[in-house]
Amino acid sequence: MLTFATKTTSLTPAAPAERDAVADLMGPREEPVSGAPVWAPEAAGLLLALILLSPKDPKEK
Repeated sequence: MLTFATKTTSLTPAAPAERDAVADLMGPREEPVSGAPVWAPEAAGLLLALILLSPKDPKEK
């Protein structure tokens, strides 16, 4: 059986400047690429209602 010796390393807390730098990198959210409308699943019911309530095409005689 092979065994490996592992060394334990102690973790030191980050300095306030390092914590601030990480917080600055993680903080700002990405802005949307454009203002174009995108598909939203909650709009499916409204679209279905509009389709069902839309006027029918006239019948040809």
